[in-house]
Amino acid sequence: MKYVIVGAGRVGLRTARVLREEDHEVTVVEFDPETAERAESAGFEVVVGDGAREDTLESAGIDDADALGALTGDLNVNFAACMIGKHHGCRTVMRIDEDYREEIYQKYASDVDEIVYPERLGAIGAKNALLGGNVQAIADIAQSLQVLLFTVTDQSPMAGYTLSEVALPAEARILAFGKGDDPLGVPLADDSLEVGDRVAVLADFSVLDEVRQLLVGDADAVTSVTGGEA
Repeated sequence: MKYVIVGAGRVGLRTARVLREEDHEVTVVEFDPETAERAESAGFEVVVGDGAREDTLESAGIDDADALGALTGDLNVNFAACMIGKHHGCRTVMRIDEDYREEIYQKYASDVDEIVYPERLGAIGAKNALLGGNVQAIADIAQSLQVLLFTVTDQSPMAGYTLSEVALPAEARILAFGKGDDPLGVPLADDSLEVGDRVAVLADFSVLDEVRQLLVGDADAVTSVTGGEA
């Protein structure tokens, strides 16, 4: 696939590297000449110019691109780039930083395909390193909601039960189930929970520790799964 990445800073360049490692075609747009030169030195095709301008993005091949990632630190540039990308039929992903208020998020969310928070994604990675073991944070959905992946242990009170028999708190829902090393799939009522099975759960922060106790037991010495965003 072909991608246009607007912004060759820390977030944009790392994203471009990941895409290139997976054999995708990547063009980077960068306004600052020195930053653009670093991206060129890293082997990327770079267009030097304003990512909020249509002619710049056309030079980067927006007409043939499958998706555009607007990943600069400037919200206005990111939004303008996404609107141009949308006009040219691209999937659009816009970076927004954590210090913007919820109403700012709501203002832009309906106009782009996806919004990413680099700080939040980094926090999830750090949280997983701290949690370790049989609990893995997948995503912070909202201010008080999180998706976590639990691996059933021999200390789980629910081991041997079917999913229909798992009595989760009212503020939690099972989203997906994976038997052993099989891929996650749609959870079925008669799926049985055995050691090593994985369960993806959407839950309010207030009940995450209760969910962990049910699915994992005391196998992990996790003192705070419910502390919100790291």
